[in-house]
Amino acid sequence: MKIACFSTKPYDEQFLSAASQEFEHEFVFLEHRLDASTVVLADGCDAVCAFVNDTLDASVLEQLGKLEIGLLAMRCAGVNNVDLDAAAKLGVRVVRVPRYSPYAVAEHTIGLILTLNRKIHKAYNRVRENNFSIDGFLGFDLHGRTFGVIGTGAIGRTLASIVVGFGCRVLLYDPYPNDEARKLGEYVELEQLLAESDLVSLQCPLTPETHHLIDADRLSKMKRGAMLVNTSRGGLVDTSAAIEGLKSGQLGGFALDVYEEESGVFFEDLSQQVMQDDVLSRLMTFPNVLVTSHQAFFTREALETIAQTTLQSIGAFSRGEELVNEVVASPS
Repeated sequence: MKIACFSTKPYDEQFLSAASQEFEHEFVFLEHRLDASTVVLADGCDAVCAFVNDTLDASVLEQLGKLEIGLLAMRCAGVNNVDLDAAAKLGVRVVRVPRYSPYAVAEHTIGLILTLNRKIHKAYNRVRENNFSIDGFLGFDLHGRTFGVIGTGAIGRTLASIVVGFGCRVLLYDPYPNDEARKLGEYVELEQLLAESDLVSLQCPLTPETHHLIDADRLSKMKRGAMLVNTSRGGLVDTSAAIEGLKSGQLGGFALDVYEEESGVFFEDLSQQVMQDDVLSRLMTFPNVLVTSHQAFFTREALETIAQTTLQSIGAFSRGEELVNEVVASPS
């Protein structure tokens, strides 16, 4: 099969090319993001491989259908950017990578927390200027703190197991509790988790129900001065409300690896340009905010798994076999 791979970076090409040696498929690597203006680049291909910030709405999927693209392979877990109803109507099958490395995301979450709490990023810059003062770097022990995990899938459970090792009390929230997570913490209602947690981490998918899960109302219910961490999907947090929470002191810190308007910004080098996103620019002015550019997944183990799983799904499709990682629209 010939696969058009959009939003390609050098590391994508490296890992997909290495994995494809086991399969008889041809990749066409494209730096362009997939949208209505670039979908024509998939002409002559049998499948499309896309990523988190590609646009896969009804109009793009309709064009893919006209190009006789039968498979859309998402090299990520989330498919919130895919119109699954339109894909089903057009006969475009959608697969994803449901798991790659929960350790990658969970460990990055801990890295963000430790960095923001202990001001490691600021200390690094200060000592490079031969300034060895530690004024302004006061943090707090994680040991003994209450840590709230929203979403107890593989990543949430991995994160909970790590913070248990720090000596944290763990509160959990998920509409679908599981017994494995119960061994790590206590399931409570979301309002209780927000009210009692010193740190709150979002580890849930972005769906219509979870869009702006953390909004002005929920922020007001958080323990004053608590830290919020988001390494899942940007749309889980109302960023404007978070800014107001930071200004008032209700939110004591905000660490994020994802942003609701990150498309066209994250994964790109904009160092020679003026930032056009005023909300993101304002957010990054706060001393108690730490932003990374959607890199929580970015480990060798995760990229190897993403490449292998994607190619296995493409191979199964080409052979007419069951697509074990297929995603379909929920029944209405």
